[in-house]
Amino acid sequence: VPRQVLQFLPGRGEVVGATLVNDPRVKGVIFTGSTEVAQIIHRNLTARAQQEGAEIALIAETGGQNALIMDSSALPEQVVTDVLVSAFDSAGQRCSALRVLCLQKDIADKTLIMLHGALKELCIGSPDRLATDVGPVIDSEAQGNLLRHIEQMRAKGHAVTQLPLPRECENGTFVSPTIIEINALSDLSREVFGPVLHVLRYSRDELPQLIQDLNATGYGLTLGVHTRIDETRDFVTDHARVGNVYINRNIVGAVVGVQPFGGEGKSGTGPKAGGPLYVHRLQGVIDVPPVIIGASKDKQANPVLATFLDWASTQGHDGLAQKGDAYARSSLNGACIELPGPTGERNTLTFSPRGRILCDASTVDGALHQLAAVFATGNVPVMLSSALAGLPKGLPTAVRNAIQLLDEQDILSAHLDLALLDTDSAGALRPQLAARPSDVGGLVQVIETRDDALIPVWRLVAEHALCINTTAAGGNASLMAMAG
Repeated sequence: VPRQVLQFLPGRGEVVGATLVNDPRVKGVIFTGSTEVAQIIHRNLTARAQQEGAEIALIAETGGQNALIMDSSALPEQVVTDVLVSAFDSAGQRCSALRVLCLQKDIADKTLIMLHGALKELCIGSPDRLATDVGPVIDSEAQGNLLRHIEQMRAKGHAVTQLPLPRECENGTFVSPTIIEINALSDLSREVFGPVLHVLRYSRDELPQLIQDLNATGYGLTLGVHTRIDETRDFVTDHARVGNVYINRNIVGAVVGVQPFGGEGKSGTGPKAGGPLYVHRLQGVIDVPPVIIGASKDKQANPVLATFLDWASTQGHDGLAQKGDAYARSSLNGACIELPGPTGERNTLTFSPRGRILCDASTVDGALHQLAAVFATGNVPVMLSSALAGLPKGLPTAVRNAIQLLDEQDILSAHLDLALLDTDSAGALRPQLAARPSDVGGLVQVIETRDDALIPVWRLVAEHALCINTTAAGGNASLMAMAG
């Protein structure tokens, strides 16, 4: 790689990273790390955008409360192997690492006996030795945080299973692989980044609530499902708000171009690394990338958009109707791409609405333009209560009812996934959106809109990668691989 193309500057983030983020010559930032640091970077770039009058692209891939759900139809031997890899490889220091193992109560005891037995086989030591399974954590601060969490959970009465630390590891920043049983996801206030696995039991009829609880954490990076029941697989993938879902395999080790990687909510901004939109985000393009235009679509009827465009045509807003129709034709909502992969594995990338999108413009035409883009991509428009009165009086009732209202004082706490703001609105609202605390939700990125320019509607959808180990559906995947 030419020296002028790539520069490597090692150092502490608060020194080197902060200097680079605040330098006016830097026009884009790709960050992997904690949700809290991503929020700091977002605020710094927002301040720069206000001063420089131009957006600085940010792609952030942050942490996750990653879970693996096992039902009673799953193969325990395979689950135990996948859990050990997902939770303890790299000493659990992967953003995709498994944090919560959810076991159906019918098979929980049997699986835990096997898991505890397998845990004893792990070798803790220096990572430069081939025999080592679990090495040290990154520094003494991380070690201290993990050890405090383990002791706090033990003090609260949670069952804790932990490997003894070898004598030769006592002076390093080692944390023994640990399994902690919890009663509810609410027992965890944040991600525990290291070789600590939490185990939660659930009943079959509690699966819908379990998915709701996982969604409610606000994180959405990786999720694993071990089941041989297609309906269970489909239910979880349809309802979980997670960027990467893995069926009957481990949940780490995404391959570029095969499992595009990235989360949503508090787990990242998108687009996915290794996916078709990544470079386009850095380029700031408007049009849909050609690789996706031909993707298969399962587009559902959009009666609100149809009503909106019919009204625009009858009211003389011909330009608005044309834009809305163009947005609907190019919308990625419902598109699905088959991705390459090894034999015995199926990989797909699908696109769905981001969710609640704040719309604010200083003109009626600007507001209607934003609504056209949001409706065309299947999202929910959110408008400030004061702005709704500025819309045309004859706007159809179905369209008005589809718009959710937000009081300005609630902007710091309301659930928002994106914002469409014109130049005037961006000046006032962008700093408020950047000031939202990290515990409220993910970063709310702003797309500035103009009446005379198209909106990049591909940024209004979320990407979901699904990886299915098809060899595991009928038997033990390891045995089948050996037989081959």
